[in-house]
Amino acid sequence: MKNRIIAIGDVHGCFGQFRELIEDSIKLRKSDKLILLGDYIDRGNQSKEVVDYILHLQSRGFNVIPLMGNHEKMLLDAFYDRTSLPLWISNGGMETLKSFGISALNDISNNYIEFFNDLELYYSIDKYLFVHAGFNDEIENPFDDKYSMTWVCKSEYRNTSFINKVIIHGHCPIKVKDCTKSIHDNLPVLNLDTGCVYSDKVGYGKLTALELNTMTVYTV
Repeated sequence: MKNRIIAIGDVHGCFGQFRELIEDSIKLRKSDKLILLGDYIDRGNQSKEVVDYILHLQSRGFNVIPLMGNHEKMLLDAFYDRTSLPLWISNGGMETLKSFGISALNDISNNYIEFFNDLELYYSIDKYLFVHAGFNDEIENPFDDKYSMTWVCKSEYRNTSFINKVIIHGHCPIKVKDCTKSIHDNLPVLNLDTGCVYSDKVGYGKLTALELNTMTVYTV
């Protein structure tokens, strides 16, 4: 059996769905490669539990590759520069502070800051490119633009760097039916952010994973 390659979209503190997806739906194995597309924190009320679970899986020897999302980047910006704090707070940072049981970001344990600092901006394997948001298609080397990788989504790419590549990303919430249709249609750009934190919006409220070898979709 070929080792599975699995990607999961934006979690945003939805710990219950995250754990259920991994343990009950995917049934993660140590032979799998699990790529997380960023935004583990903010908006939902269990950001700390999500990060702790990722660290727990890694400590047990599971091959988990967490990428940097714009929310992790905003937290780091706020941690190192107080003038960036209002932007993070206005985008769900307060829920993250509550989850960590702290009132000020400076009180967060250093191991979490190390975790956020160590997040990669993108990951490549076989014909697949994984990124939180997208790439700058207008420059010679799209991998030079760090901002676009956490903030800018695109539905198609023409840069020669992406010939015969499939780009898998999150960041821009879409309805579950639109996500599954894009996968069924074998589109070269696949968005797995089905807005798990937006359970009050029709068509959203699901956490989605995609297994690349079989193109199997899991939603919780």
